[in-house]
Amino acid sequence: MNFSKNSLYIVSTPIGNLEDITLRAIKVLENSDMILCEDTRRSIKLLNHLKIKKKLVSYHKFNEKKQMYRIIEQIKMGKILSLISDAGTPLLSDPGKLLLNECIKKKIDIIPVPGVSSITTAMSVSGFDDKFLFYGFLPKTENELNKVLSSLSSQIYSQIFFVPAIKINFYLKKLKIHFAGRKIMIAREITKMHETFFRENINNVKMFKNQLKGELTVVVSEGKVKDKKLDKKKIYSVAKKYLKKYTLKDTVDIIFEKENINKKEIYKLCLSIKNEKNI
Repeated sequence: MNFSKNSLYIVSTPIGNLEDITLRAIKVLENSDMILCEDTRRSIKLLNHLKIKKKLVSYHKFNEKKQMYRIIEQIKMGKILSLISDAGTPLLSDPGKLLLNECIKKKIDIIPVPGVSSITTAMSVSGFDDKFLFYGFLPKTENELNKVLSSLSSQIYSQIFFVPAIKINFYLKKLKIHFAGRKIMIAREITKMHETFFRENINNVKMFKNQLKGELTVVVSEGKVKDKKLDKKKIYSVAKKYLKKYTLKDTVDIIFEKENINKKEIYKLCLSIKNEKNI
């Protein structure tokens, strides 16, 4: 395997089970001159498990600006640097954006080393529609949380959130209000010994009596499309234009995607236009 100097490797690490590390990730970490990590105490456990002895540098949200230029200099000197997070794929609700954007600005190559992510792992076992939105950590204050959830609840896609386990009941109360009628899956300790998936209709979900630890991945199912009133004049005009370029099916799909109204009604109207002599 050839290693690229003057580059920054973004290395995904296990989210729990240390055996989930990829062969390529091991090779990159073994050949790194420096490994940037959120918490050296957590990352050293992984390196010890892999029998890798490399310099670990603490790089987190409180020091990333201060450390950034020193790191850039190391990369320019030809050192091989890797960025890892405490668990999973770096930069997804984790530190590193400042460094990444600075590397892009300075034309330093960014090399992703893919692997485990709690986002895709939880989504894959949810049973929900796989068109999804990932939000990350929800706001901590009630007012801001209500604003965010009110906006997100209008989206019909499945949605994924990170939630501190200690505050799960606070968030569940709000999810019950804003996502009524949907299903929920709460993933805890993914890939670890006590891995658990709580599944329930949001309307029926109960508060947790015992305090949970760590971070939870919460997945909310897709919503139902709410039929809006069909503006025949508007749809007629749009459909007539699209039908000159696209098939009937594609025209119906495009209008449905944009207008989010009853698909059968759109089809009927488009079909009647299609049957007109001038189309």
